[in-house]
Amino acid sequence: MSTTTVSAPKKSPATSEPANAVAWIAALIAAVIGTVLILRLAPPDHPWPQNYDPTGHWWLSTLIAALPIVVLLGTLALLHIKAHYAALLGLGTGLATAVLVFHMPARLAATTAVYGAGYGLFPIGWIILNVIFMYNLTVEAGRFKVLQHSMTGITQDRRLQLLLIAFCFGAFFEGAAGFGTPVAVTAALLIGLGFGPLEASGLSLIANTAPVAFGALGTPIIALAKVTGISEITLGAMAGRILVPFCVLVPFWLIWAFAGFSGMMEIWPAILVAGVSFAIPQIMVSNLHGPWLVNIVAAVISMICLISFLFVWHPKKIWTFAGEESKTARAAHGYSRSEVVRAWIPWAILSVAVFVWGTQTGKTVMNTPEKMFPLLATWHIPPSAITNPAFPVTGLNNLVQRVPPVVPKPAKEPAVFALNWLSATGSGILFAAILSGLVMRISIANIFKIYGRTIVKVRFSLLTIAAMLGLGVLTRYSGVDATMGLAFARSGVLYPFFGTLLGWMGVALTGSDTSSNVLFGSLQKITAQQIGLSPNLMAGANSCGGVMGKMIDAQSIVVASTATQWYGHEGDILRYVFFHSLALAALVGIYVTLMAYVFPFTHLVVR
Repeated sequence: MSTTTVSAPKKSPATSEPANAVAWIAALIAAVIGTVLILRLAPPDHPWPQNYDPTGHWWLSTLIAALPIVVLLGTLALLHIKAHYAALLGLGTGLATAVLVFHMPARLAATTAVYGAGYGLFPIGWIILNVIFMYNLTVEAGRFKVLQHSMTGITQDRRLQLLLIAFCFGAFFEGAAGFGTPVAVTAALLIGLGFGPLEASGLSLIANTAPVAFGALGTPIIALAKVTGISEITLGAMAGRILVPFCVLVPFWLIWAFAGFSGMMEIWPAILVAGVSFAIPQIMVSNLHGPWLVNIVAAVISMICLISFLFVWHPKKIWTFAGEESKTARAAHGYSRSEVVRAWIPWAILSVAVFVWGTQTGKTVMNTPEKMFPLLATWHIPPSAITNPAFPVTGLNNLVQRVPPVVPKPAKEPAVFALNWLSATGSGILFAAILSGLVMRISIANIFKIYGRTIVKVRFSLLTIAAMLGLGVLTRYSGVDATMGLAFARSGVLYPFFGTLLGWMGVALTGSDTSSNVLFGSLQKITAQQIGLSPNLMAGANSCGGVMGKMIDAQSIVVASTATQWYGHEGDILRYVFFHSLALAALVGIYVTLMAYVFPFTHLVVR
C-alpha cells in the first residue's frame, strides 16, 4: 500500500527586480561609505564603551536595535529579494544603526563588518564549499545513485528515511563538526533521495535542533562555562535535563511537519525508538560524564536502534511521494553488497575525517604540533605559527568595551582572526572529498574541474554568508544585541520564559549557539541572581532555547539553500520553518518556567 499525500513544493513568487535593484544600490552605497570610513577615519585611541540605551527610552532603543534584523528577514520573507541583496541591505542598515544611533565610531563599525565577513568566509563558507564539492564528486562518479537506492534495503518509506538521515545522521555531524555541517550534509542527501528542495532544506533545519545545545564536542557549553564561571559539568548536566523531552518531541515534530498528524501516527513506534534512544544516552552522558561526547554517543546509539528496529518492524502503509508507484517496506535494490559498500565509502570517510578533525587531540596536533612533538619546538618558526596563525584586527582588537549590566565589570572585546586552515572542519571535509575522489578513481584533473564548478555554483552563497556574518558580528560589537537582550531581562517573574527566548534570539542573530552563549551567558547569570532564580538554570536555558533559533538564522538557511541547489528561495525556506522555530522555542520556555517554579520540575534544576 502507498500514500501520495506529499506534494511537490510550490514555486515561490518571482523575485522582485525593482526591489533587487533598490537593494543593490543601497548595498553598493553602504560598501562605498564603509570603504571610505576604513581608509580615512582614525580608530579611537581608547576603548569605546557600548551604550545600551542611546535614546534614553529603552523601548525605543530596542526597536531601533531590531531594525537590521527586520530588514534582513523582512526582505527575504516578504519582498522575495535574493539572499545576497537582502544580506547586504541588512548589513547597510546595521552600519547606519551602529554609527548614527548607538554612536559607535565609524571606523570601528566598518572594521567590525569586514572582520565578520571574513569569519563568514572562513570557517563557515569553507565548510559549505567543501561539502557541496564532496556531494558533486559522488554524483559525478555515479556513487550517489547507488547510495540512494541502497536506502531502500533499510526502508522505502520516505518518513523513515527522513527520520534516519535528518535526525539521527544529522545529530552525529552536529556532534562531530557543527558550524552548518549537519544541515549541509543531510539536505544534500535528502535532495539526492528525491525530496523536494523546500522539504529537504526546511526539514533538515527542523531536525538540527535538539543536538545543537552541545554542538561539536560540547563547544557551546564550554564557551558558556567560560563567560559564566559555572563548571561545564554543571551546565552540561542542566542542558541535558532541559532537553530530554525535546529529544523525544523533535522527531515527532519533524515527521508531523512532513507527513501530517495521521502520517506521523502511522510510524509512531519508529519515531519513539529514535527519540528515546537519543534522549536516554544524552541525559546519561551529560550528567554522568560531561558535555563533550553527548551528541556523538546519542546519535550513534539512536542510529543503531532505529536501523535494528526497522529490520523487524515496518508500517502498514509505505509513504511515497506524489506520482511514485506503490512500494513494499524494503526492496531488493539490484546492487551487489560490494557496490553498496563502495557507494557509502565516501560518506564513511567523511564521517571519520570530521570526527578526527573535531576531537581535541586532533585540533591540538594540527594547531600546536610542538605540544605533541617537543622536537618541533626547536624550529626557528613554531609550527603553530604556520598551521594556526592568529591576526589581531588592527583598529578593532580591544577597542570595544562591554559594560554592566551585560557583564559584571567592564571588559574589552578581543578581535583576533584565527586562520586555523589545517584544523578547520572545512579542511577535514576537503581532505575527505579529495581522498574519496581518488578512491572513486576520478582523475586529478577532473577533481580540479569539479572543484572549480563548485566554487562558481556557491559564489552567491559565500557572498551572502559573508554579509550575514558581518551583520551578526556588528550587532555584538556595537551593543545592539545587548540592547535587545536587556529588553528581555525586564520581564520579571516571566524571565524564565523570556530568558529562554533570549537564547533563541541570540542564535537567530549570530547563527551559532556558541556565539549566543558568549553574548548572553553572563547577562543570564546576572539577571537570574537579581531576581532569585538559579543561574545554572538560566544559563542552561540560554543554550537550550538557542537550539530552536538555529533553524531560522540566516546563515543556516543559506547553507540549506546551497546544499539543495535552491539558491534564491531563502525566503520560502524562512517562511516554512519560522512557525516551527517560534513554537518550539516557546515550548522550551514554558518547560524552563515549570522547572523554575513548579514542583516536581524544580527538582530537575542543578543547584
